[in-house]
Amino acid sequence: MSEQFLGVLLAFAGAGFAGAVAILAKLGYQHVESNLATALRTMVVLVCAWGMVAVTGAHTDLGAITGRSWLFLTLSGLCTGASWLCYFKALQLGDVNKVAPIDKSSTVLTMLLAAPILGEAITLQKGVCMALILAGTLLMITRRPGEAKTTDSRAWLWYAVGSAVFAALTSILTKIGITGVDSTLGTAIRTGVVLVMAWGMVFVTRSGSVTRKIRAIDGRSWLFLILSGLCTGGSWLCQNRSLQLIDASLATPIDKLSILITIAFSWLVFGEKLHKKAAAGLALLVAGTLGLLL
Repeated sequence: MSEQFLGVLLAFAGAGFAGAVAILAKLGYQHVESNLATALRTMVVLVCAWGMVAVTGAHTDLGAITGRSWLFLTLSGLCTGASWLCYFKALQLGDVNKVAPIDKSSTVLTMLLAAPILGEAITLQKGVCMALILAGTLLMITRRPGEAKTTDSRAWLWYAVGSAVFAALTSILTKIGITGVDSTLGTAIRTGVVLVMAWGMVFVTRSGSVTRKIRAIDGRSWLFLILSGLCTGGSWLCQNRSLQLIDASLATPIDKLSILITIAFSWLVFGEKLHKKAAAGLALLVAGTLGLLL
């Protein structure tokens, strides 16, 4: 099996896991503060990541990691944490089928950054596909016919945009940081950084006893938080390995196809149906993403 084929296969596997994360997280976050829920699910991801490190024996490579890799893996973890905090706050405030497209539009930002930083060329084909993705995103976030416009109806939008920006930075920084580093070990290190950041946000923004809030979380919320954490861990492990094998401008678009899974589940679980413009937008977004794989 060629490295290119394996990298693409792992990218699709990561997309499958990522597609389920938004739904599971929204279910788990419904009755829990977003910062606290993010910190708790990150603990699950950390256990998953370091468990894989122990199984593969990758921990023996810790001493061989260069200072440059430590720096970029740390920066990647900080950007991941910021992206998560924005994304899951957006999911609490808005519909999944509106938040997810903006998050997936980080594909365009990733390619724009990959050109000057990683030297990955932007061809005419990529330019057309990027335009399709942006057009599709704009159509998907338009209000439904008859939907009322309120002063806080777009509050989720700023969090979603922040999520996309930090997600794009994460892809670039991860690509640089995991060069010469076992992908499983790199994932575990990044997760540790995210965990510290997430709990820091919990205590900085807390309003009341954190312990009391944790005890008040019901079994259903715990179940979905744990499942979303496990899916995130699986997604990361697949994505980071794929980034080592193929270009970021190829791995990232595949990951963003997870929106199809997310949208399908948002309809089945939350009854969030797409209106005609949004459906057309989804078609453009997917067409642009698939075009990047040709």
